[in-house]
Amino acid sequence: MARYKPYNANQSRLVPITLSEHIYEGSLEEAIHLTVEDLDLSGMENLYNNDDTGRPAINPKVLLKVILLAYARGMIGSRVIERACRENVLFMALAGGEQPDHATIAAFVSALKGHIMDIFVEVLIICEKMDLLSSTHLSLDGLKLPSNASKEHSGTFKELQKKRSKLKGKLKKLIREHRQLDKSGKSALEIRANKRAKQIKRIQNEVKRLDRFLKSEQPKEGKSKKEIQSNITDNQSAKMPTSHGVIQGYNAQAVVDDKHQIIVAAEAMGNGQDHDNLVPMLEKTKANLQAIGKGDGPLKGVILTADANYHNNNNIQQCEQEQIDAYIPDTRFRKRDERFKDQDRFKDGVNKAPKPGKVKRESFGLEDFRYDKKKDKYICPAGKILKLEARRAPMNNGYYRVYGIADESCVSCELKTKCLKRSTRRRFLCIKQEVFEQENKQTFSQRMQAKIDTAYGRETYGYRIGNIEPVFGNLRYNKGLNRFTYRGKQKVDIQWLLYCLVHNLEKIAHYGMA
Repeated sequence: MARYKPYNANQSRLVPITLSEHIYEGSLEEAIHLTVEDLDLSGMENLYNNDDTGRPAINPKVLLKVILLAYARGMIGSRVIERACRENVLFMALAGGEQPDHATIAAFVSALKGHIMDIFVEVLIICEKMDLLSSTHLSLDGLKLPSNASKEHSGTFKELQKKRSKLKGKLKKLIREHRQLDKSGKSALEIRANKRAKQIKRIQNEVKRLDRFLKSEQPKEGKSKKEIQSNITDNQSAKMPTSHGVIQGYNAQAVVDDKHQIIVAAEAMGNGQDHDNLVPMLEKTKANLQAIGKGDGPLKGVILTADANYHNNNNIQQCEQEQIDAYIPDTRFRKRDERFKDQDRFKDGVNKAPKPGKVKRESFGLEDFRYDKKKDKYICPAGKILKLEARRAPMNNGYYRVYGIADESCVSCELKTKCLKRSTRRRFLCIKQEVFEQENKQTFSQRMQAKIDTAYGRETYGYRIGNIEPVFGNLRYNKGLNRFTYRGKQKVDIQWLLYCLVHNLEKIAHYGMA
């Protein structure tokens, strides 16, 4: 017969633990501990009023350490963090044996509203001292995440009033049915009556909630001066389309330095349109870099890469005015890139070769001739010069500028089959006056398109995906940031900055302390 060692779950045992020995060298826990200890949190003392009387408070540094470690482990709820401080040795070590309750943790996060930016900048100063920043190439992007708000509670004021009317009508019907059940007095119907009473109470609360919202809030106005949808649970959030469907949440913006992917600026925005966020993020980046001693404010000469969602005339104009070397493509830039000419054949999920079609005779168009604006001349693909021969020549449907080659050297040119018709002996370019003026009066957007289409522009923009996308991947999948748990832009912004701090502290642990 088998023999087993006896065990007793009720026995007591005293296990000596030195908490500091559980914070290993080079770990994220050590980076959090040492960095937070160096932070100046004296500005938070005005949150406490226990100088003479009252219970001593838990040190803000302890709470900040615990919250940062929890976010690094994917723990967002304050009750989960409270439990970890009682059961997990690492949390005990960072908390110095303190066991803050969930109310204290949640209140501390809300109290960071006037201090989180100072903490973020202090960590950036540490990154700068450790030579983790270059500030020569910055990438901007956004991460759309749902917040603690119900998508079903969104609508214009007219839609919300209609919903309230429907609920009131349903409420009257339920109350009438509930009274009939009460009068019957049958025990079998008592359970149904109790359920009906709970349903009535729930709808009454919903109607009161709608009444309060419609009285206290005003309709939200969009850019087109038309009303956009409001939200009852969090009116500062917005409906946003994503690759996973429409969400009710915030657009978390971040600017990342290319050297070690340090986040230098971050903010949670309550709109889904990225092109509205470039200018405020540039201002925040300038302020942060100036605070850590990187330049005197302007971003002159800094390379900025951002995806096509940020491409519009105003954003590019702002970058040119501030002399930022920006690379922001339009939505069709891949259509013009030879490397992606066969991308459509992969859309059906099967790698099929394109069907052979009729071979068309290639001929040169206006886009194949390079224009020299200073000398007002065109240069053909063979290198010959077409000079201006007529500024305003009347033709069938308007006036044209005419450029032509001075001699008949086109006849002996190797490219004449692509350039000349059989009846002509030299090449002319006839450009409609309006088209010529439009071509030479490029908008900011057109200039950016020309810049992106160069070999250097495509190469520089290509660094963006390897610079900022891994940051969002780390926060969303490794750190478990799949939603915001707070309501209101101010609190959501605090939570987003805390997660960005976790990312930067991880970089300090991997590169700075090494």
